Amino acid sequence: MKEKTRRRLRLLAQVMAGICVALVVLALVLVTHTQVVVGAIQTLSASAVKTTNTFEPEGEPMDATRDNGQRIVTEIAYADEYPNSFLDITYPDADTSVRRPTLVYFHGGGFFGGSKSMGDPLVSSDVTSLLDDICAAGYNVVNVDYGLVPDCRFPVPVIQANQALAWCEAHAGEYGIDMDDAIVMGSSAGAIRASQMGAVISNPEYAAELGIQPALQPSQVRAVVIDDAPLVYDEFSLGTKILIGNYVRGTIFLSKEETHRYDATQWVTSAYPPAVLLGSEYHNDMRHMDAALTETGVVHELVDPLAERGLEMPHCFVANERTDEVARDAFGRMLAFLERQAGNA
Repeated sequence: MKEKTRRRLRLLAQVMAGICVALVVLALVLVTHTQVVVGAIQTLSASAVKTTNTFEPEGEPMDATRDNGQRIVTEIAYADEYPNSFLDITYPDADTSVRRPTLVYFHGGGFFGGSKSMGDPLVSSDVTSLLDDICAAGYNVVNVDYGLVPDCRFPVPVIQANQALAWCEAHAGEYGIDMDDAIVMGSSAGAIRASQMGAVISNPEYAAELGIQPALQPSQVRAVVIDDAPLVYDEFSLGTKILIGNYVRGTIFLSKEETHRYDATQWVTSAYPPAVLLGSEYHNDMRHMDAALTETGVVHELVDPLAERGLEMPHCFVANERTDEVARDAFGRMLAFLERQAGNA
């Protein structure tokens, strides 16, 4: 082999080695400093969804009757300690004197984006129609915003969830909402929060772990609805670990103590509220929660289209209930479960 050719091969080997080292370093940076990835996602998503934190409301507050006859009151500040601390309330009609159960809802968005009005950038379904149809079924719906990363990491949004419940409890008479007949629901990232609030409300050890004084007693909560929540960290894909790890501490390398603190399945007791579990992308996590609730004797229902029908459904599929038969069945089962719990209250 000619010396010139050997030099070229050595140079090529050095370049390839350099590229490999650079890729390894980049990978380490991305998994160790997850906000680099999430920040890029926030930037790309900013034109379509809310990805920032603010102490100002998204829009002008309003109190209006919508075309479907539902009354909506928007941009109510439920606290002032953290950003995005606003909620909307929707009633089935203009008469707020009617005693109805109150469903408190937390939107998804990977903890980096989304809002009560824009929904979740990680799903293709329309959560607005889902909430409208829950409201039409006879529920007052409280739709809650909360702070996003990197400013608000765990457990801040859980603290905000409790602050929202505390505001609802304190202003129940003024706004015609019944917090002695409450449902806590969330989708995706919001479902994580709903699962954690179920544990906060029912397990004093978990409430103390997060430094939260629960705003509601277990007897006030008819049910928790957990719509496709990623909970069991060790079983996550790398993409989910980046989102959840960033939310918890800004890295995918979480300690056992941190994952234990995050995972509500590990804090379930017999006092946990009755629960509806909706599983699709995170059906394995919902099965873990199903096992925890079964072991402690908590009344619950798992809706798992993969196990029941052999169908892989999209993330938070129940929001497609207007157009998809499987989602419509899940929606009906959810409402039927909530009605049964009202009868048992």
